[in-house]
Amino acid sequence: MGSDANAVQTGLNLALRLLLRSPFVVFGAMIMAFTIDRGRAMIFVAVIPILALIVYGIMFISMPMHKKTQRCVEGVTRKTRANLDGARVMRAFAREESESLEFSQSNSALEMAQRRVGAVSALLNPLTFIVINFAIVYLIYSGAIEVSEGALTTGQLVALYNYMSQILVELIKLANLIVTITKAIASASRINSIMQICPSIRDGGREFKIDSENAVEFKNVSLTYNGAGAPALQNVSFSVKRGQTVGIIGATGSGKTSLINLIPRFYDASEGEIIINGINVKEYNRCSLNERIAVATQKATLFSGSIRDNMLWGRADATDEEILGALEIASALEIAEDKGGLDGQISEGGKNLSGGQKQRLSIARAIISRPEILILDDTTSALDYATDADVRRKIRESTSALTTFIVSQRASSIMHADLIITLEDGEICGMGTHDELLSSCEIYREIYSSQFGGVTE
Repeated sequence: MGSDANAVQTGLNLALRLLLRSPFVVFGAMIMAFTIDRGRAMIFVAVIPILALIVYGIMFISMPMHKKTQRCVEGVTRKTRANLDGARVMRAFAREESESLEFSQSNSALEMAQRRVGAVSALLNPLTFIVINFAIVYLIYSGAIEVSEGALTTGQLVALYNYMSQILVELIKLANLIVTITKAIASASRINSIMQICPSIRDGGREFKIDSENAVEFKNVSLTYNGAGAPALQNVSFSVKRGQTVGIIGATGSGKTSLINLIPRFYDASEGEIIINGINVKEYNRCSLNERIAVATQKATLFSGSIRDNMLWGRADATDEEILGALEIASALEIAEDKGGLDGQISEGGKNLSGGQKQRLSIARAIISRPEILILDDTTSALDYATDADVRRKIRESTSALTTFIVSQRASSIMHADLIITLEDGEICGMGTHDELLSSCEIYREIYSSQFGGVTE
């Protein structure tokens, strides 16, 4: 997008400053030629369509080639970024040589694409020169005959030659600009294809209100991602009362994250209904909905800036006292102290923090927004068991009216929840309290046994 936007900007600037003048000069010269001698002016009438055909033909051929070139630039940029982001992984697996080879191949593809489009664009200058110079030679030859016969004066012939030269000068400008203009048109087409993409999720008009005893209710919900061969969730139904804590557990790929992503409407269900506070989630205004639902995602994403800046993403008007309170609940106060306070700097992506520190800061950022529903998507996986338990205890004690969804691979993180949902292959295979699932759900019992070394009667 950056490369395409720069190409469009450059092309537009040149078009406004230079290109718009050329048609006026060309057609003006042709009209003035008619005022001098209509017979000789017909040379202009014959030449200009030929030149227009050459220009249009070059543009028609080179535009798709410019699009391909931009795609090659895209590929080189993507490969460069992947190599920079994954530098440690590349070294760990001794992949430097193979990645260098792939980068060289991407560069070679870009070079070949630029050579091809350059070869086509380079034809414009010589072709226009050939046509114009032949026209000038014929104009001087035929004009000289008429001058010798007295039908045309020398001054008129010189004027016709000057008009033809003016056309040549403008076409030289056009030939120099045509590469930039064609690239700008191709880039504008790529940008337009992105700007015309319409979101599949449409906003409703209702504001978030608390009108029901049930905070969240799923009714026969199924979800199939675009292009997926099988549904990620099938026939999921459950209800959660306000203030309850819900644990969601299951094997990798069982659909845990897909389930909780439907609550803040990151995706729309393929089938069924999701009811929040008695209202279908599709009827809510998304901004209103997302202001009352806080999500700490599986991958803790932090931004470059201070700790305060990152916390204000949760609520822009939060005070320092509120930020410190949220950090205390998430057991992240020590992080701020180690960094020198709330003004302590965090690098892009939180690269100067450990995995557990990033997760605790993302939990604090979610808590500070004062949500009605809190979703923690495996956000304690990098924490030790004691810190995990401490965070859950503080959240439970400080936010008693909060409806909390905890996604975890650890049975210890969700065993004290009011309701535990066990998923297998996108379907609910067990639902209840910890004790109920130990006696009735084999999948949950297997997970618990693998982590705690067995289940007593």
